[in-house]
Amino acid sequence: MRNFKKILGASAASVLTAGAMTVGIVAAAPGTGTIDTTGPNSTNTVTFNTRDTRSVHNTNHVNVHSSNPQASSTGRAEVENNTTGGSAMSGAASNASSMRANLSVSNASSSSAVMNNGSGGSNSGSISDTGPSSSNHITFSGTTSATVTNNNNVNVSNWNTQHATSGSAEVSNNTTGGNAVSGAASNNSSTDVTVSLNN
Repeated sequence: MRNFKKILGASAASVLTAGAMTVGIVAAAPGTGTIDTTGPNSTNTVTFNTRDTRSVHNTNHVNVHSSNPQASSTGRAEVENNTTGGSAMSGAASNASSMRANLSVSNASSSSAVMNNGSGGSNSGSISDTGPSSSNHITFSGTTSATVTNNNNVNVSNWNTQHATSGSAEVSNNTTGGNAVSGAASNNSSTDVTVSLNN
């Protein structure tokens, strides 16, 4: 009587798809193949095809826009057509503006996971007690592919238009004239932007 025994292995796959900050991973289980006590002239095959594909796509959009137009002015101070004129003083005009933005984007956790995790263990196989003229094969085929794609778009714009005008101070047409003082005009702007991206 001819004893014919044929063993076929399984196929396992590991696939990872990670978003910007979230990672999920499925590991391929290790395979074990055994061919034992086969008959003469038999063909016995164990085949493991393992494919591990990992992919991370990070798309980060950072937009900072600041628009701050400012204008200030003081009125006109005038002393004229008096026998005894006093002093004319125009007040100060001032602008102050400050814009600060501190942004940080990190995709390190997902990128690290796709490169370092998901190990499926090791495969093992054994062939023993085979019959005469039998053909026995144990084959392990493994493929691992890891891809990380980072798309970072950073746009920072600051538009700051300032205008300060001090009004006129005038003393005229007086028998005795006083002092004319025009106030100061001042502009002050401060911008501090820090953007940090870590993929």
